[in-house]
This record gives sequence, structure tokens and C-alpha cells, in this order.
Amino acid sequence: MSAEPMTPEPMTPAPVTPASTRWRYALMNLGLVIPAQVSSFFFLYYVDHLKVDPVKFAALMSAFAFYNAIDNPLIGYMSDRTRTRWGRRIPYLLFAALPSLVCLALLFNAPFDALHDQTALLWYFGVLWVLWETTGTMTGSGYLSLLPEMFRTYPERTDVAVKMNMVQVVGLLIGLALPPLLAAKIGWGPMALLFALIAAAAIYGGVGALFEQPRPAAPALPLWSALRSTFTNRSFLTVVTAQTMRFVATGALAAGMGFFVKYSLGLEGGLNTTLLLAAAFVTAGACLWPWRQFVAQRYGARTTLLLAFLISGLAVVPLLFIQTFTAALAVTVLFGVGLSGMILMGDVIMGDVIDEDELRTGQRREGSYYGLAGLITTLSGAVVAAAFGWVSQRYGYDPKLAVQPASVAEGFRLFMTVPALLGCALAVALLLLYPLHGSRLRQIQAALAERRVSPPA
Repeated sequence: MSAEPMTPEPMTPAPVTPASTRWRYALMNLGLVIPAQVSSFFFLYYVDHLKVDPVKFAALMSAFAFYNAIDNPLIGYMSDRTRTRWGRRIPYLLFAALPSLVCLALLFNAPFDALHDQTALLWYFGVLWVLWETTGTMTGSGYLSLLPEMFRTYPERTDVAVKMNMVQVVGLLIGLALPPLLAAKIGWGPMALLFALIAAAAIYGGVGALFEQPRPAAPALPLWSALRSTFTNRSFLTVVTAQTMRFVATGALAAGMGFFVKYSLGLEGGLNTTLLLAAAFVTAGACLWPWRQFVAQRYGARTTLLLAFLISGLAVVPLLFIQTFTAALAVTVLFGVGLSGMILMGDVIMGDVIDEDELRTGQRREGSYYGLAGLITTLSGAVVAAAFGWVSQRYGYDPKLAVQPASVAEGFRLFMTVPALLGCALAVALLLLYPLHGSRLRQIQAALAERRVSPPA
């Protein structure tokens, strides 16, 4: 593992934005994180609560992951070429966020269950999911594209990353740890409506602080040229595939924790699931500052991510054999330490990739890069769904049974362990191939700073 120290961006840095702007931008992240994490409970709501066949539901979710992979780059590319009086990115936050959140609330308010009409229930879910995902992608693309555009230096980006990921940890805690508990108390429908309202307040409360940089003078790349330029970028491909493995690990944790607690540990699901997930995300939030202060500032994004993936991969191994809640709690705390480094550096390292692309193309193509990143990372959902469907069928899980066969406990242990472990191992291998670190990254930062001071004719 390379541990070459990382120095801040040299030459002439961009003006530092006010702290209030950085905080308002960060707080908006709550409105994106909560819906994304609440959606992790689609399996628990539709399969365990509404009794949908788990294999059919897993197949439907896998198919939807491919739709999500297609619409992400198209929406991102469209945002790069959008021209309105509000800018390129801001209109997507203004006009897509509310429809997305309405659809999320409706997804947890199904009017019937699978025991009465499974086909109608699957159609209900499918139509609303497509509407939710499309408008949600518009919202997320506009928000994330503004990060490297508004904040131009490495120190500023890492500062914003700490703030937005502190908010993200709160969102993870709210969106992953609380839904099972609230659903048991007030029902799935009111729970989803409550979180949709919180997300709307977070997004629209920060829109007034957003701004966009002047566009480069170079003409926009045509669609196929933009795709070719991106998919031949080694820096992008290694980073985004590693990030996909992160979402495989966290997706399996989120989707499987309720099943693991109930069937593998033999405990009541609601409160215990909440406490275990909360432990992971509280730990992640508490570790953000130490990761930035002692690792990221000294060694840079690549080495920080390598260490984070190593810790997270090793953390899940005990889930194969532990038997008590206390042992599970220790595992989730250790996983939270690694997760903290992953979420801190994810968008920072993508900013380096976009900066490199600006030198190559003369364009700021945040929308295209985040869209194409979404194309690849959302395939993690297909991986998690396929693994869940295979485990359910292979180990005999049937939500209609009052008592599950003993093999189900082993199956959910494997589901919680193997995808995360393999994903983290592959991420480490990919990041060892990532070229933007050390002297190479400093050269790009210096050249870009010089170009911004004296742009080419």
C-alpha cells in the first residue's frame, strides 16, 4: 500500500466559501440519504410484511437496478447541457425533489398485500419505483454535481466532506436504524411519510445557498464522445468500481440486518436491529474527524480508502459464527470505523477525477461523471438483490411459514458476510491500480490551478 504523503492543492487556490454555505450544502445531504436508506427496507416491507414471493421480488429489484444504471448517465449528461435562468444543476433540486419524496411515501403505503393479489402489488411497486428512482436520480445528480463545482480545493473539499458525511451519518442512523422501530410503533405508511417530510425540509432549506461557476468556453462534448472519454479514463473506472463494492457491502448490511437478527441470532427484530445499525453509523460519524485529521490530510484519498476497505472487510468475518447480541454489536462498531473512511473520501476522490478530466477536455462534466458513476454503482443493488434471492431459495426461506427451517439461519449469515468481504477485497485490488495519488496528483493540481489563473485562448 502506498503511503506517500499528500499535500494540499498548490499554486492559486479558489476562494474559500463561507462556513455557512458549506454547512447549508452539507445539511441538504440529509434529504438524499434518508430516502436512499429507507428504500433498503423495501425487502422487509414487501417480502416479510406483505408476503411477496422473495425470488420474484429479488428478480424485479435486479431488473430495476439495470434501469437505474441506464437513467443515471443520461440524466447526468442532460444536466451538463441544461441551460436555465437557475443554472444547470439547481433546477433539478427545485423541481424533482418533491415528486421523488411523494413517490417514496406511496411505496410504503401499498393498498393491498400479496396474499390477496400479488400481481397487482408487484405492478403497484414497479410503477411507483420507476417514478421514484427517476426523480430521485435527478435530485441526486444536481446535488452531487455541485460539490466539485462549488468547492475547488482539496482542503475545502475535505472540510465539506466531513460536514456532509456527518450529516450523512445522521441520515444513515435515521434512515436505517429507525424505520423498523417506527414501523412497529406507528406502521410502515406513517413512517415513510414522516421521513419524506424531513427530507423535503432538508433539501429545500439549503437551495438558497447554492451557486454555480461560470461554464468553460469549450463546446460541450456530444453524448458518444462524452461516454467514450469517460469510459477510457482509468482513474474513473478504478474509483467507481471500488465505490460499487462499498455499496455492495453496505447494501448487504442494510438489507440483511433485520433477517440476521431475527433468524440467525433468534432475537426480536425491531429494537435490536435498530441498535445494531445505529452502532455502525454512530461510530462512523464519530470517526470522521480522526480519519480526516490523522489519515486523509497526510496520506490523501487513495490510501485513506485502502485502509477503510481493509478494516470493513475484516470486520464482517465474525458474522459467520457469532451467537450473541453483544458480539454483533462489536462487529457493527468495527464496521462503522471502516465505513467512516469510505464515506469521507467517496466524493473527494471523485472531485480529483473530474479535475483531471477538465485538463483533458476543457469541460467541467460533473453531471456526466456522477451519472456514469451512478450507472455502475447502482449495479450493486442487482448484486445484493441476486444474492438475497439465491440465499432465500437455497436455504429455504419462505415468508409464509410460521417457523423457518434451521438452514435459514446459516443462509443469512452468509448473506451478511460473503458479499461484503468479497466486495472490500476487490475494492482494495482496484484502488492499488488507481493512478491519481502522490506526485501525479500534485502535478495535475498545479496544472489546473495555473489554467484557472491564465486560461488558454
